Amino acid sequence: MASVESGFGVEVRGEEGTWHVAILNPAGEVVAERACHDGAEARTYASTVRQHIHWLSSEKFREYYRIEGTVEGTVEGTVEE
Repeated sequence: MASVESGFGVEVRGEEGTWHVAILNPAGEVVAERACHDGAEARTYASTVRQHIHWLSSEKFREYYRIEGTVEGTVEGTVEE
C-alpha cells in the first residue's frame, strides 16, 4: 500500500516465527525492514509506519526511518504524475 502523498508503502511479510515489516519506495523496492516478534507486533508497527507516511513530509519520513538518498518520483513530498 503506497501513500499518494509520498509514494512510500509498507508491507507486513511473514508467518509464524518469521515476521517482518518492509518499507517500500515508490518503485516498490524495499528501503528499510524490521523484524518483529509476532504478527501482532508486525501489524502494529506497520500501522505506525502508515501513519508516518501520511503525516510526515517525504524528507522527514526518510530522516526518521534512516532511508538514504532522494526518492525518484517525488517532488516536495508529492508523487509526480
